[in-house]
Amino acid sequence: MRIVSSYGVELRKQNIPICQTLDIYRSAVSCLIGIYAQTWDELAVITEPKKRFNTAEHLVHTTKKNQARFDFDLRFPKMPSYLRRAAIQHALGSVSSYKTRLGLWKKTDQKGGRPKLVCDNHAIPVFYRDVMYREDTEEKDRVCLKLYDGHDWKWFRVSLSHTDMEYLRKNWAGKKAAAPVLEKRHRKYFLRFSYTEEVPLTKTPAKERIICSVDLGLNTDAVCTIMRSDGTVLGRRFIDFPSEKDRMYSVLGRISRFQREHGSAQVKSRWAYAKRLNTELGRKIAGAVTGYAEENHADVIVFEYLETKGKISGRKKQKLHLWRKRDIQKRCEHQAHRRGIRISRICAWNTSRLAYDGSGTVVRDPGNHSLCTFQNGKRYNCDLSASYNIGARYFIRELLKPLPVTERSLLEAKVPSVKRRISCVYADLRELFSEMEILRVA
Repeated sequence: MRIVSSYGVELRKQNIPICQTLDIYRSAVSCLIGIYAQTWDELAVITEPKKRFNTAEHLVHTTKKNQARFDFDLRFPKMPSYLRRAAIQHALGSVSSYKTRLGLWKKTDQKGGRPKLVCDNHAIPVFYRDVMYREDTEEKDRVCLKLYDGHDWKWFRVSLSHTDMEYLRKNWAGKKAAAPVLEKRHRKYFLRFSYTEEVPLTKTPAKERIICSVDLGLNTDAVCTIMRSDGTVLGRRFIDFPSEKDRMYSVLGRISRFQREHGSAQVKSRWAYAKRLNTELGRKIAGAVTGYAEENHADVIVFEYLETKGKISGRKKQKLHLWRKRDIQKRCEHQAHRRGIRISRICAWNTSRLAYDGSGTVVRDPGNHSLCTFQNGKRYNCDLSASYNIGARYFIRELLKPLPVTERSLLEAKVPSVKRRISCVYADLRELFSEMEILRVA
């Protein structure tokens, strides 16, 4: 499997013309968008992307064998060729997208607002190696970038963050690297380096797999269970970061008090800080889940397919809005694939509502929603019970899917509860596996 990872390295504060370079590049893209919008009927008939790009470049760039129709070279003299081609590609994509959206809008009887062609853009330049980006031979934490100083394109020596560069040298040495891209975050500039890896994913048969089933919750960040196909539980872990959540909730409390006293017009910076804390919490949860799965040699990490659409009301409204379940699953997926671990998702219905032992629905404690009471009187952790059910549903699906229809029908007749995936629990997996073993011996 091909995996692309990226890492942003901060540019140290220094007197380099980053802003001028961004302005000239974005002005060039805006100019090209206007040109290609005028000549789109001529470009649209060319279906092959490479020929369309060459025709678009000939419209704006003069060579010995070509006279440009537009004065782009006069307005943006000495622009590096690679940067000019990147701007042309960006402009072609913007105009093509606009024309497609406009065509769809006309086909739908002009419902909704008419699409607009936006020339003012936030395009970011790519520093192609050797022509826009070079590594400094004298100092290992410095690079050379070709930037626009207001008059000409010149090479500037740029210092990068030492800790970021040490991380890249330690973890990414020898990997295939793409050209770095400039980006701006939190009023700082970064060079984002991308790396491509080819990683083989595990191909262990379903019966021999070890999985890590994960229940993401609001009370406990994540509950992980290591499980085999016969239902044997090899390990459990409660992943929680109470100090980070306490810090975030303190910030949310300060925001609430500030809004009551001064209104909501001046809290942007405070909300930005709270969101950064929440993002960092998601990173830590994802790293802890993936690390625990790798530690126990899991072949698959199983999540619930969670949907939180619709109107949210009640006391936990703000908690649900800050719940980064998609971000956590996305980060876990990337980190797991780098380690050769697969990712799977199962239906989330009733995983927390049904007891893992098959006794029926559970009753949550009103004071502590992490605990619940089963129909038989047993007291148990609700998130742990849900993680058992998540793992069980994954194995029930993987064990039944490859079987012939007659054999599957026979097993479903003996264990009727596995017919409906939304009602499967851990006890059903144990019963199904024992029936499969009896059928195999017979």
